[in-house]
Amino acid sequence: MVKLDVITTRGGDAGETSLGDGRRVRKDALRVEAYGTVDEANAAIGLVRLHCTADAEADAMLSRIQNELFDVGADLCVPGEAGARLRVADTQSLRLEAEIAAMNAALTPLRSFVLPAGSAAAAHAHLARTVVRRAERLAVALAAEEEVNGAVTRYLNRLSDHLFVLSRRFNAAAGGDVLWQPGATR
Repeated sequence: MVKLDVITTRGGDAGETSLGDGRRVRKDALRVEAYGTVDEANAAIGLVRLHCTADAEADAMLSRIQNELFDVGADLCVPGEAGARLRVADTQSLRLEAEIAAMNAALTPLRSFVLPAGSAAAAHAHLARTVVRRAERLAVALAAEEEVNGAVTRYLNRLSDHLFVLSRRFNAAAGGDVLWQPGATR
């Protein structure tokens, strides 16, 4: 049970924070950077949701993903096995894969790279995708130094793909993708 009745604790005023196992670390520690960036990705997905209210299926997927990103953050904030602590499971990545396949099946195959533009929902989905990619890079860097649940990096990798395909879905409903035109401004 989570109970957050005191928000201002002053515990981080000296530049340290507590991990899920109670250990104190610097706020710029790689593990904190990783789960902090997951939190940033979650906020970016909140912005996507503001622009897709007419697409109830997309909003439901994003709502579930936001909850799962809290699972990712909880997993990352506790080093090692940590007993019965919450861990991300590959079933979460498999669900993303199924949704990617279903969305992609309804889209026109790509013949060029896609610019992160188009509808507001698509542009915000692209922004969220890039933040997820940064979180993934940080999780991979952390895994090179400390133990990280492999399901976390797999989930973040699938999520960035999911957000890419979702952005294409949003643009398909709004007139189509904005495609890269190589060398068009030479």
